[in-house]
Amino acid sequence: MYRLGIDLGGTNIAAGVVDEDYKIIGTGKVKTGAHRSNDEIADDMAKAARMAIKDAGIDISEITAMGIGSPGSVIPSKGIVATSNNLKFSNLPLCAMMKERLGVDFYIENDANAAAYGELLAGAGKGCKNFVAITLGTGVGSGIIIDGKIFSGSNNAGGELGHTVIVVDGEACTCGRKGCWEAYASATALIRQTKAEMEANKQSIMWKLCDGDINRVNGKTAFDAMRENDESGIKVVKEYIRYIAIGITNVINIFQPEVLCIGGGISKEGNVLTKPITQFVENGRFSKNIERQTVVKVAALGNDAGIIGAAFLDKLYR
Repeated sequence: MYRLGIDLGGTNIAAGVVDEDYKIIGTGKVKTGAHRSNDEIADDMAKAARMAIKDAGIDISEITAMGIGSPGSVIPSKGIVATSNNLKFSNLPLCAMMKERLGVDFYIENDANAAAYGELLAGAGKGCKNFVAITLGTGVGSGIIIDGKIFSGSNNAGGELGHTVIVVDGEACTCGRKGCWEAYASATALIRQTKAEMEANKQSIMWKLCDGDINRVNGKTAFDAMRENDESGIKVVKEYIRYIAIGITNVINIFQPEVLCIGGGISKEGNVLTKPITQFVENGRFSKNIERQTVVKVAALGNDAGIIGAAFLDKLYR
């Protein structure tokens, strides 16, 4: 038998049929059109699901359960999205809406939590009971697994590690606070930091890497400059990794997971990222004299994590 997971994003809706070995055997993808009505978005979620089922070469009757990873605050026990600013959802009974369209039971989680669960089942956290997944993207996403289950607090809004403050009265964050980890360690923050250093040093090779157009700076610009021994690139990367490591050390000191994985586009830097972070953690961790320590890894599943995690939510909530 098979399951189906839907990763609902602000830009794309991605669906996948997943077998019992956590392999995606069929996919479907459509644009979200976040400005549209709830019913129109749900219709296209069903469309993506049918595309994935067709691609897998199976019948919908072979699907035992379907799951959704949705941005925003989600209440799994009620099958609703309480609020999602990007999609303008408010107490939306999304599971019921999808069952009405496809006739299969649906389960739902926050998208970062679903991705963490996917990594636990089949990726960097496989075999763990206690695990944390951090995603460095537009923001800093996080998913916390405690004793094999998703932790989201007493009101399903917990685990927002990106909105813990690391610099008092620091950079403004989209959440309304100042100095949040997200404001320093996200890919968005890295781009801002890169641009600031370029403005301060017009001789940096980073100008050449973006063809003289500062608006073409991306998350790789500083890392590429660092590899060419550019002093400004080295400075940006060193400081950026320090911000990431400060937050990760905090997370490890709180949760002491077996594994903490880092995902998102920046994670493609691999050991360039994880090696200095691990060294920073070793110097700052509370558990200095304990034999068993958290291992920092790069996430293994990429964009598939959310689909796989969503597909198996019935194991947690059925």
